[in-house]
Amino acid sequence: MSGPSPNQQSIERYRRHAAGYDASARRTMALRLRTIALLRLRPGDVVLDIGAGTGQSYAPLLQAVGPQGRVLAFEQSPEMFSKAEQRVQQHGWQRVWHCRAAAEAVQLPEPVDALLFNYVHDITRSPQAVANLLRQARPGARVAMAGMKYFPWWTGPLNLLAWLKNRPYNAHAADLWHPWDLVQARCDRFERQSTQAGMGYIAHGHMR
Repeated sequence: MSGPSPNQQSIERYRRHAAGYDASARRTMALRLRTIALLRLRPGDVVLDIGAGTGQSYAPLLQAVGPQGRVLAFEQSPEMFSKAEQRVQQHGWQRVWHCRAAAEAVQLPEPVDALLFNYVHDITRSPQAVANLLRQARPGARVAMAGMKYFPWWTGPLNLLAWLKNRPYNAHAADLWHPWDLVQARCDRFERQSTQAGMGYIAHGHMR
């Protein structure tokens, strides 16, 4: 008998983390903003916030795309999405479209000019999710990513730390060697650099 799917595992894990997520995410807010900046958003752009969590990226994304732009987003965790919905209602944001859906199945209302993958490791490791999202982007759309990765192989036991930090949140906790490669395969001018003393990365490129 098969166990729960990766999506089911993720939903259950974020059920436990939702209440304290905003407080814990403050530690990486500077990295989030740095990743958003790599999208080089322009007024009027339509940007997709992938696995949007509690909606912490909505405000900087809205500011970047201006009054004529739009933020699209989705989140599969009911508890996380509920917090994102509260945030939208609290601020009265009219230019945010978001829904509760899995990355493999979400259908966007319009093509996007840019895609933000911010700490959404399980999504980046799902070929079905990556294919579904990128097919709904315009040719040449900008992509920016941030997440965790293993240290170089020769550091040995240090990678146990990376695995332990990733395991509470992600079903694919051990798949940290090249977490960007499914997206990179569909991009040109893809650039990447390490963060967090080698345990994280940011990357950006353009879709072919």
